[in-house]
Amino acid sequence: MRKAFGAALLTALLCVSGAGLFVSAKGTAGKLPRFEDPLPPEELAGEIAEAMTDSELLAQTFMFGWAGSGSGPLVADWVSDRGLGSVKIFGWNTDDTEKVAEAVSALQKKAAQGRFGIPLFVATDQEGGWIRHVKGRTTETPGNLAIGASGLPADARNSGYYIARELRALGINLNFAPSVDLYTDHESTVIGPRSFGEDPDAAGVLGAAFVEGSRQAGVLTTAKHFPGHGDTGLDSHGRLPIISIDGKTFRNRELVPFRYLVDAGVAAVMSGHLSFPRITGDNEPATFSKRILQDVLRGELGFRGLVITDDIMMNGATEYAGSVSRAVQLALEAGNDIVESSTTPPFSDAFWTKNLDRMGKNPEFRQRVKDAARRVILAKLVYFKDDSSVPVYPDLEKVAERVPDPEGQGFFLSQAVRSVTLVRDGGLPLEDRGSILIASAFSSFLEAGRRRYPGAAEARIDWSLPRAARDRDTVIFCLSSRDQLPILNALRYEKCRVIVVSAMSPVLLVDAPWVKTALAVYSYAPLSFTAAFGALSGDFKPGGIMPLTGIN
Repeated sequence: MRKAFGAALLTALLCVSGAGLFVSAKGTAGKLPRFEDPLPPEELAGEIAEAMTDSELLAQTFMFGWAGSGSGPLVADWVSDRGLGSVKIFGWNTDDTEKVAEAVSALQKKAAQGRFGIPLFVATDQEGGWIRHVKGRTTETPGNLAIGASGLPADARNSGYYIARELRALGINLNFAPSVDLYTDHESTVIGPRSFGEDPDAAGVLGAAFVEGSRQAGVLTTAKHFPGHGDTGLDSHGRLPIISIDGKTFRNRELVPFRYLVDAGVAAVMSGHLSFPRITGDNEPATFSKRILQDVLRGELGFRGLVITDDIMMNGATEYAGSVSRAVQLALEAGNDIVESSTTPPFSDAFWTKNLDRMGKNPEFRQRVKDAARRVILAKLVYFKDDSSVPVYPDLEKVAERVPDPEGQGFFLSQAVRSVTLVRDGGLPLEDRGSILIASAFSSFLEAGRRRYPGAAEARIDWSLPRAARDRDTVIFCLSSRDQLPILNALRYEKCRVIVVSAMSPVLLVDAPWVKTALAVYSYAPLSFTAAFGALSGDFKPGGIMPLTGIN
């Protein structure tokens, strides 16, 4: 069952349209509306938007990140002086878990002191697996491709739930997860294990379960990267990917998992810096495309939640737009409600000044910003006034006992076990092993191997490894990147038995066909490595199913 705030949020957002006159239902015209006022959400959102200045409206549509262990004075000034609507916690300021919670609390206090007392959406990317922006003591989990290998919606649901419980403890209320991009291009380096796999329906089912688990912990979720980043080897951080698929493939493959998540009541969708020329007729990124966001997302899929851009500073957006300020304009005009930026711009930056000036000169643009701000405010009213939402102020005294989540540790180990996939069976369990050499770029892999085989030698993966392997009967090699393949393939000519544990993408195994024994664990989480050595030693029979085709 959905939590009440999820259903109420969707219902309320359906009511967002043009703005009406600023007249209170209680005849209090002239009295400044406040977020805590006991009015219906639709009515109060309209009153707040009507009472806002252009500056306050525009600020409500922005989400800024910051560098450093704390939020710093600049983002704090954006919140207190301009009423910034949302903040984003990136991976470079999260090693100290307590400081993350302290920064969130401090910013929320500044927001509460604003003219309308509107709390912040506090977002991060905590997909699980490879993408874990809030670090410190948070749990390193097996991730989406591992969930795809187990194929169990319960694993997806519980992953969303326990990840969200840790975010909740820190005051983070919006997670930019799950990624439901399909792993159709095996050369992709930006998606890879972030995907649930190739199958659109499986990705949709698992993604919807992740959304439900997050909702149970009170954290809002985001389907990304719309309309699908999986069928390209290019990274939109560096350049604009052009995905030349036809309309039939677009609807029967790319859109399928997003349709599942829309039906499941996902609160937000992230627009991707991705071009689909056979759908739009040009190379315009989806971020700036009314065809993609209005006709497809809101029209065909019926989405009524928040549309949030991927980082507007990425080259996939700015190179097309010509400047960041122009990218902001195009994103808002296309139908995005929140423009996300990985950095906090100075007060006088063109990011702000040009778009504020445009609001004053272009009534249509001003109305679009106003509609977006009202939608954001309404979403906040529905969410924060529900008892199941993340508390605005995290309990700083309880962060240590809640992160990592005590219950989550046992679940994620069991999930890692269920995901281990025997790709090539050259004889397991490893019994007559003789002398062992364990090789990996990850100290946690070496540590897991040391616990299982105390007498084994250890080595980093470099060109000294083939020589070290000559004196060993068995080499357990952790394959995690393409640049390790030449070293692995050099072991082919040694007399030792070579066993490969594939961390991250199992696609690399295709380039080592001579390896007779190979496991895939899909991540570099310590729990995944513990599960891998358990499988090698015969603690359990690997039951994961490869979620990609052509890997054997």
